[in-house]
Parts: sequence; C-alpha cells; structure tokens
Amino acid sequence: MAVDANRLLAHRAAKPVVWLALAGPLAWLVARAMADALGANPAEALVRGLGDLTLRLLLLTLAVTPLRQWTGWHQLLRHRRALGVATFAYATLHWAAYAWFDQGWAWDAIVADVAKRPFILVGTLAWLLLLPLAATSFNGAIRALGGRRWQALHRAVYAIGGLAILHFFWMRSGKRLYGEVAVYAAVLALLLGWRLWQRQRRQRAAAASPARGVGH
Repeated sequence: MAVDANRLLAHRAAKPVVWLALAGPLAWLVARAMADALGANPAEALVRGLGDLTLRLLLLTLAVTPLRQWTGWHQLLRHRRALGVATFAYATLHWAAYAWFDQGWAWDAIVADVAKRPFILVGTLAWLLLLPLAATSFNGAIRALGGRRWQALHRAVYAIGGLAILHFFWMRSGKRLYGEVAVYAAVLALLLGWRLWQRQRRQRAAAASPARGVGH
C-alpha cells in the first residue's frame, strides 16, 4: 500500500492534481458568493470561510512530516511546499477580505481596528509572520540562507499555528462556541508534542553515540 501511494504521489500528474484540490475550496466559495448562497451575511461567511480554510491547511502542512513517517508515504514531502504556499494564499485572501468587506480598504480604520480588537491583532500578526516563510519557500532561498537557518526560520510556523488558534478562539468566544477551537488546538498540540518527542529522541541518540564509541 505504501509503495502504491508513493508511486501516485511521485507521478508527474500529482502536483497539478494537488494544486487543483487546493484551489477547489476557493472556487466553491466564489461560486456560492456569486450565486448569493452564503447566507444572510455573505461577506462575513466569506471572511470566516477563508479563515477556516487557512487554519486547516496550516495544520495539514504541519502534519506532512509525521504522516510521512507513520504511513511510509515519503513522497508526501514533494507536496508540502504546495500546502504551505496555499496556506499563505488563503491567509492573504482572508485578511484582504476582512480589509475590504469590514473596513473598505480604509487604512486608518484598519489600523485603529487592529489596535482595538485583540483577535484582529493576533490574526494580523500571524499573517505577517507567514510572509517571510512564503518568501523563502523556494530552493534559492534555502541555498542562500543555509539549511540550518532556513529550518530555524520555518520552525516559526508552530508559533503561527498558536496565534491562529488564539485568533480563532477569540473570534468564537463572543458566541461561546468552543468545539472546533478545541479540536484544532488538540491537533496542533499533538503535532507539536510529536515534534518535541522527535527532537528528544535525536538528542538522546546523539548523546549515546559517543558512549557506545568509547565502549567499543
């Protein structure tokens, strides 16, 4: 099963299919907006729909490495960049929809709103922190920064995930709807816990290697 999945993920048609799948939710939202099928407040539905998609894609991007190890589908790594770029694209559309529909692109009103409402501030900060990650998502940036610095920079994605969860929590707190928040927070905690566990395993293995060498 793992071999078949890897073959499919490595197929030359896989990347176009992934990009089409990532664009699908946006096409669905736009189609519903054009059909006036987003409910009584279509602007709010569009903003929140884009935000939900951003958070889900962010968590899916973070899940690529553990899924690759758990399933043996190593070719998943070929598509992590697409997921990361799509996450940034949806985050940008989410923020732009807020700036357009809520504030009419009035920058003085946007700045005042960001300063006044913590959940807008946290969401804006998360989007701004995504900017350098998106700007360094290509191979030339990895070579320019060096592998270690590039990895250190991109580990900020976990902090971004925390800010995104906090943004979602504050947004839902007005109506006391915490079910989805708890699910997303649990997924992020699981992924972060897995990463910390992996780091500790590597550190223990590195510490044990010299000792084994001396014993031999």
